[in-house]
Amino acid sequence: MLNVLRNRTYRHLLAAQIVALTGTGLATVALGLLAYDLAGDAAGLILGTALTIKMVAYVIVAPLAAAFAERLDRRKMLVVLDLIRAAVALCLPFVTEVWQVYVLIFVLQSASAGFTPAFQATIPDVLTDEADYTRALSLSRLAYDLESLLSPVFAAALLLLVSFNSLFWGTALGFVASALLVVSVALPSPKPSRPRGIYDRTTRGIKIYLKTPRLRGLLALNASAAALSAMVIVNTVVIVRSDLGLSESAVAIALAGFGGGSMLAAFTLPRLLDRIEDRRVMLGGAILGATTMACAAILAAHVPLTLGLLVALWALTGFGYSTTLTPSGRLLTRSAHPEDRPAVFAAQFTLSHGCWLVTYPLSGWLMTVSGAAVALGSMAALSVLGIVAAFGLWPRKDQDPIQHDHPNLPPDHPHLAGGLPHAHPIIIDDLHPKVPRQA
Repeated sequence: MLNVLRNRTYRHLLAAQIVALTGTGLATVALGLLAYDLAGDAAGLILGTALTIKMVAYVIVAPLAAAFAERLDRRKMLVVLDLIRAAVALCLPFVTEVWQVYVLIFVLQSASAGFTPAFQATIPDVLTDEADYTRALSLSRLAYDLESLLSPVFAAALLLLVSFNSLFWGTALGFVASALLVVSVALPSPKPSRPRGIYDRTTRGIKIYLKTPRLRGLLALNASAAALSAMVIVNTVVIVRSDLGLSESAVAIALAGFGGGSMLAAFTLPRLLDRIEDRRVMLGGAILGATTMACAAILAAHVPLTLGLLVALWALTGFGYSTTLTPSGRLLTRSAHPEDRPAVFAAQFTLSHGCWLVTYPLSGWLMTVSGAAVALGSMAALSVLGIVAAFGLWPRKDQDPIQHDHPNLPPDHPHLAGGLPHAHPIIIDDLHPKVPRQA
């Protein structure tokens, strides 16, 4: 897996991702403490609102940012967005009102909504070999999981020496370091073959996404995985603290189970995807996750849960979750030409976070109103619905050449050099606005 680090450009980009994630992890801890400092017992309301603002920014801003990304030098764009995030982090220690937190969070997450899809779309342009790209996806998944596990520990150690406001300085430093690493390498910036209007650029990624069968299947799997992760992220603290009556450290242990399962999947996936097609691997991961959560619901209804049992269930869920979503970059890369990749990655970013925007509050409401067994069972059922939809939307032979013709093209068009009808795997573009039927 580590062979891809021989590529200097990718090595710098991975380092940029890691330092930015570390800064984000520090900000997560500091923001919770800031909310408590401003509102005391109402801090949960502030954090819940901030999370909603984050998701709304992701859903709205990502396609707008992608519309302008194709006209900008990608390296300059990433550096500017990193610096905007650093500037926001530097402002957070000085806020005195709750509304200021909301405004700064919206700006910060809007910059992230522009940065993340463009950054993700750059990796397959740097690592053009699919096997190398698969390993890069696994390393990226590991980086996210390690951040979720280690950043709280790092923040706790720093809080022994400095106040919580100082953590925001660490966040800013992480974003500045990310900008320096990005600016240290040359990045490809594929340009469209012809200029497009702002509406076309804004909607192009989502149109390509929704017209591509494998990506419609991916959207269904996003919904399935969002149901699982929302249950874990939103309700673990309630299950551990209220149902099991355990301490705050037990919450961290339970969440570590989910992260550990996800990390194990990231180590396993490169070799697995070398031998088994993406569709079978991703659907298998989704089935594992949904089955595990359904088992958790049955157990919660009939026997007392223990911390060890919850960790084991969460580890299996995390393994299934990571197996479902980590290969998604391969599907996105395969489904778009290089100049359209930022728009398609932005569409994935928007639509996947739209799923979380629904499942986060739903899982919390179900837990509050009906308890753990009902919440677990309901989110497992929602996950199963996503899996069933994915089976129907994603054809088994989605990469096979499709024989078709082009009645609207002149006979001397370069695309028709091999004559008509012709056959090739279909990528949605100006010449192929939809997946054709076999000629």
